[in-house]
Amino acid sequence: MNSAARLQATLDLLTDVERTARPVDAVTSSFFRSRRFIDEQDRGAMLELLYALLRHQARLGWWLARLGHADSPRAQLLAWLILGQGRSPSNVARQFDGAKFAPAPLSDAERALLAGLRNHTIEHPEMPDAVRLECPDWAMAPLRQRFGGAFAKEMAATLTPPPLDLRVNPIRASRAEVLKGLHKLGLEAEATALSPNGIRLPERLSLARLPGLKTGEIEIQDEGSQLVALLVDAQPGERVVDFCAGAGGKTLALAAQMNNRGHLVACDVNESRLKRCAERLRKAGLHNAETRLLASETDKWVKRRKGGFDRVLVDAPCSGTGTWRRNPDARWRAPELGLEALIALQSRILASAARLVKPGGRLVYATCSLLPEENEAQVAAFLAANPAFRVVPLAEAAPNLTGLTPAEYLSLTPARHDTDGFFAAVLQRADQAPESA
Repeated sequence: MNSAARLQATLDLLTDVERTARPVDAVTSSFFRSRRFIDEQDRGAMLELLYALLRHQARLGWWLARLGHADSPRAQLLAWLILGQGRSPSNVARQFDGAKFAPAPLSDAERALLAGLRNHTIEHPEMPDAVRLECPDWAMAPLRQRFGGAFAKEMAATLTPPPLDLRVNPIRASRAEVLKGLHKLGLEAEATALSPNGIRLPERLSLARLPGLKTGEIEIQDEGSQLVALLVDAQPGERVVDFCAGAGGKTLALAAQMNNRGHLVACDVNESRLKRCAERLRKAGLHNAETRLLASETDKWVKRRKGGFDRVLVDAPCSGTGTWRRNPDARWRAPELGLEALIALQSRILASAARLVKPGGRLVYATCSLLPEENEAQVAAFLAANPAFRVVPLAEAAPNLTGLTPAEYLSLTPARHDTDGFFAAVLQRADQAPESA
């Protein structure tokens, strides 16, 4: 595929991304499945360009508005080639020549746009902070509150491409063995700084180059997510619940912590995600877990199992602000329920899941959000309504984790920890008989 054909194919992909509400990774997977003729090298180049466009969406839109040009996927691509890649208008025009598989020829308005962008870069001193930092209006105030003077630095970190983090499945291999295998493949892999089971690759690559994914030796999981699972501290022989398991990323980590002993229940309200979870458990050789489809957060199953579990993880649905670095399209999708309704749902989920914790057992509440309303404030409200629980500080909850600043809660950010943004609170129920229903 020549460079002009790659530009047109990327434009087709960007158009698909912008006209659907699905996450970009789902759209790209579908796009490439229907175009298997696109080879690995072209696919990588297209994804690199696509994600660059998504990370600069607000700034590209600002430039288009400044020059009086309508915003569209094609206009964004044209603007990026000048502002982001430093191409000349004549170079762009040669690519947009209408040849077979190439983009259609430039219109007069597009030629004027390129001329207006010439000799500029993506940044401009007149850009407002919300545009320069690619921060949506709905998240601006709470994020400023969260970070104060570090707001700009933290937002800038969410605009950088993330590394590829892997979690080693200790049931199948050791980290040293996996690292050795990756080095033999010529990959610049290194042990993660915080997670004892993590491996970091500095950039995105074709997953076909990672045979351990097929054999269950490794899973793709951000280092921050790995730390959340470690805070649960699930032990062999215990009874554990992953209350919002989704496709099972943390479920697999918990099952491995338990060394395939004990009983782990992965719950969710989405059947397709649970099926994916079950498939991943089988591939990883983990057989101490079962999946449980819930009708809602207050499913009767919860009441029947009240006080029956040693550990309960609530990885609550959230705004996803901590994942913007990895999912740049997500920042422009406000929470579907609205932030207030989402916070209310989190509160109901946490209160319901807490019923499962036995006396002396632990409840871990986690989000991939940077917003205090979904994190510290949510925990404070829960503790006020549930005096039988107390906070277990990080040093007590996970004394073997090094490199983390002592604190009540786990609070990770892209700028400070080079992970996705995660929050987790470890809460312990008093060693007393369960309250009556």
